[in-house]
Formats: sequence, C-alpha cells, structure tokens
Amino acid sequence: MPSTRSEILSKVPQVTLAFWLIKILATTLGETGGDALSMQLELGYAVATLIFLGFFVVTVSAQVASRRFHPLFYWACVVATTTVGTTTSDLFDRTLGLGYVKSSAVLLAVVIAILIVWRLVTGRLAFEKITDRRDEGFYWLTILVSNTLGTALGDFTADDDGGGLGLGFETGALIFAGLIAVVAVLHRFTRVPKAVLFWAAYVLTRPLGATLGDLVTKPNEDGGLALSRIWASVVIALVMTAGVWLSERRQARAEAKS
Repeated sequence: MPSTRSEILSKVPQVTLAFWLIKILATTLGETGGDALSMQLELGYAVATLIFLGFFVVTVSAQVASRRFHPLFYWACVVATTTVGTTTSDLFDRTLGLGYVKSSAVLLAVVIAILIVWRLVTGRLAFEKITDRRDEGFYWLTILVSNTLGTALGDFTADDDGGGLGLGFETGALIFAGLIAVVAVLHRFTRVPKAVLFWAAYVLTRPLGATLGDLVTKPNEDGGLALSRIWASVVIALVMTAGVWLSERRQARAEAKS
C-alpha cells in the first residue's frame, strides 16, 4: 500500500514503462484526432483549436477538482493537451505563416521559461508527486505548451514545406525514438536531474506521436498510409483505454501483495 501521505494524495500516475507507452499512444491520438477535425471534417485549424481548447478546459477542471489520481481524468486531460497542441501548432505554422523553425524556437523558449519559473516559485520541478495546486498548475501548463512544441518539431523533421527538413515520417519517428532512448540511458547511467530528463522525454514523446500519427493517416503521395483519421483515432483510443485499464489493474495487484 502507499506508505506516505504524498503518495496517497499524488494526482499523477507512477512513471513506469507503461506510463510512457500510454503517453505515446495519447500523443499519436492527439495528432490523428486533431487532424480529423481540422482536415478530414474541414473545420479548419482555428475552429478545431477552439473546440479542443474547450475540451481541455473541461478535462483539466475535472482533474484539478479531483482529490487524488483518477486515470480517466488524467489521461483525458493529456489527450486534450495533445489535440489542442496539434491544431494550435498547425494554426501557428500554416495559417499564421510562422513556419516550423520560428514556432518551434518560440515554443521551446516558452517551455524552458515555464520550467524556470516553476523552479523559482516552488523550489523544485515536480513530476512524480503532484500534491498541491501550484505544482498542478505548472504541471499542466508545461504539458500543454510542450505538446504544442512537439507537434511543431515533428512537422519540422518530417515535412519539406514550411522550412522543414523533409526527412519523412518513418525517419522522423526513428529519430525521436532514438532521442528518447538517449534520455533513458542518461536516466540509467548518469546523475542528470531526474526531473530534467522526465520533461525532456515528455517533450520528445509528442513529436514521436506526431510522426507516427501522420505516417498512418497522411496520403500515400506524402509518405503516409492514407488511413482514415477518424477510424485511426477510434482504434488508438481503444488501445490506449485498454492500456490504462491493464496498467491500473497491474498496479492494484502489486499494491495488494505489498
């Protein structure tokens, strides 16, 4: 059973391999879901962003109002940040014409600024035990901006328009998977602060999910598999839901044995 009050009250899941796999599914769902509304349903980036922003407000309100970790609230909020991040990034890059390089640089600076302010205000960068409203506010703000940044980074790597490198979706996914592996090695064999590595990995899972989502749904001529964005989103959501259920069931069994 949890041994301390902070563990009991913490409103975020344990950071395990299952956590990262579910996070990657969530970011992939954010890409396909965001594109489903803005592109497949032709609502446009601005309208889709407003819709997903409303979804984020609802989910983060439920998450903040809860007294302890609730898997449904938490992961719904993560998905909300990835969908609004997808359409917001596309709005910046394409509609407003900032391009991938400028938007990525601006968003990276914002993420770093949030983390610095968080450290100055609270004296730490929390990620495993979120037990008060200040940390929770910084936590979700960092996630929201980092998921928007991740979309821009994924597009910058894979696309050849908007100043992108044009490496393709498969290569982009491999690059970001490799960078996540580097972070894992640093976590295992160095003394780099765990909070820094956590947030680095958190940012990198978003462009990985973005490139995987585009690989599945983009047209064949653009290097994708041309699957329906709506149906891809439904399937990914079901797999993610199953992953959350299995992870929570395994955790409950482990706690019952301890």
